[in-house]
Amino acid sequence: MKAKNSDFTDRLSASADAKKLQLERAAKAKSAADSPAAAERRAARGAASAARDIRVAERKAAKAAEQARAAAERAAAAAAEAAAQAAAIKAEHEAREAEYTERMEKQAALEAQQLAARDARYAARKANKRKGR
Repeated sequence: MKAKNSDFTDRLSASADAKKLQLERAAKAKSAADSPAAAERRAARGAASAARDIRVAERKAAKAAEQARAAAERAAAAAAEAAAQAAAIKAEHEAREAEYTERMEKQAALEAQQLAARDARYAARKANKRKGR
């Protein structure tokens, strides 16, 4: 039974040693974290993080400005295209109006010519009737 007892005691002392070593490591880590060098490292990391955040914000602002500029260009192009389209539609409308007016004038001239020809035939018929009397 002695072997069992010594194994148990060995395990107990090993456990106590491990706990003591763990406590020592924790105390050493705490003192290292409180040291001025660690504070300097934390401050440097904080400064680097702040600089990174500033660069990210600057990139976002530049990207937003570029998007706004591109949107303004697209809006200007769309407005110019709309104005050009409106001018083209107006010119087409005016051309159609002119063509319609010209057609109507030709039609009126043709009708006047046909009427004159009819009147001439009528007058000729009437003149022929008078001669025959």
